[in-house]
Amino acid sequence: MTNRIIIGRNEERQALAEMEAANGADMLAITGRRRVGKTYLVRTYFGRRLHFEFSGVLNADNGQQLQGFSIALTRFSGKRKAMAVPGNWMDAFHALTEYLDSLKKEKKLVVFIDELPWLDTHKSKFLPALDWFWNSWAVKKNILVIICGSAASWMANKIINNKGGLHNRVTRRIHLKPFTLSETEAFLKHNGVTLSRYHILQLYMTLGGVPHYLKEVKKGQSAAQNISRICFEKNGLLVNEFQNLYHALYKNADQHIRIIKALASKQKGLSRSEILKATKLKDGGTFGKFLEELEQADFIASYQPFGRVKKDMLYRLIDEYSLFYLKFMYNRKNINWMQLAALPVYKSWSGYAFENVCSKHINKIKAALGIAAVYTEEYSFLSKGSNANDGAQIDLLIDRNDNAINICEVKCYDTPFTISKTYAADLKRKLMVFQEKTQTKKSLFVILIAAYGIVPNTYSNEILQQVITMESLF
Repeated sequence: MTNRIIIGRNEERQALAEMEAANGADMLAITGRRRVGKTYLVRTYFGRRLHFEFSGVLNADNGQQLQGFSIALTRFSGKRKAMAVPGNWMDAFHALTEYLDSLKKEKKLVVFIDELPWLDTHKSKFLPALDWFWNSWAVKKNILVIICGSAASWMANKIINNKGGLHNRVTRRIHLKPFTLSETEAFLKHNGVTLSRYHILQLYMTLGGVPHYLKEVKKGQSAAQNISRICFEKNGLLVNEFQNLYHALYKNADQHIRIIKALASKQKGLSRSEILKATKLKDGGTFGKFLEELEQADFIASYQPFGRVKKDMLYRLIDEYSLFYLKFMYNRKNINWMQLAALPVYKSWSGYAFENVCSKHINKIKAALGIAAVYTEEYSFLSKGSNANDGAQIDLLIDRNDNAINICEVKCYDTPFTISKTYAADLKRKLMVFQEKTQTKKSLFVILIAAYGIVPNTYSNEILQQVITMESLF
């Protein structure tokens, strides 16, 4: 990037501005998927207004973490001679308070502690020291303490929902999501990359809206060329990212990966019992924690099928890179992506990937439908077939509070989609099965979401109420 600016993140910037302007002590917890830009947001927004910044190091022992703290405090204090490495975290935070007390208090102090989970090593006693720092010193000051971590479940359990001295001390939270399509487009343009929206969509379905991945996109190359270089060439950024990603977040990463692999094999999603069967993991609280950790980190999402109770919840893999990796990269060698992308297997995968994109941009879809102000809930629907009747699957339902339901069909083609007689008949059958199984009295509106829209014909006029193109998702 030619200069450091913040793309999008409007709500997050507003929150940071409000906290910086407020008097008194605030503790902000920032969570979000690894590589999503948490550190970049804080550093870029505050710049030289950061009075202290320190980050935990993955797999470093307590002594190494304390040494890193010493180096950071020496740099921020401007001392030429390195300060002695603290013997423990109480001494470290005491040294931090002495440094902060020496500063002029014209403006709010801003302290940023990054990758907090990596600092909480075995027997480190880091959290009691942080507790002391906040409750004995910081709470009396005009200060903003920002704590950050990619392990969202650790942040929630050890900090946000802490039952000890840090209980209810977090005054604000930011959960940073990957870029939307429009933010991705703006990010690429800022980096000098100009692509058609269909190419941006292809990149998004592969890399997601993860800034660290998107910065690898080069101008003058198509989506397919970029994907080939980033994911399949020997030194591509994402060739080995899958293992690194999960092992950096979870101590029991192999179990998490087993769940991810199971979900990648079933596009419709899996129930808890189906995941247990596929992974051969033991049921219980630990397994539930694995699911919770993956969902909090935005790798998977839970969906309640229409008309079902909560225990029938389905889980789906929604992390674009993980889905792409397990479909095309895992256990494959010498892949020619430019050729593979032209095969039917790519068409099949892109349909599912596009469904995920649509689910993440549901507010854009609602706006295109003219129901942005209407309260809605989103569901999937699955009716298994029998010997007498065919089943039906609907991947996205928008259940509206104005007595209507949008039945959304999603198609990802590089040309306008044509509704055939057979396809129209199948849609009608789906509607019949849905009405029969749910006994709903609401009006049903069939919506087609297709990248380039449709070729209008008799069948489209008969069955569709509205068509949404990819333009509405940006």
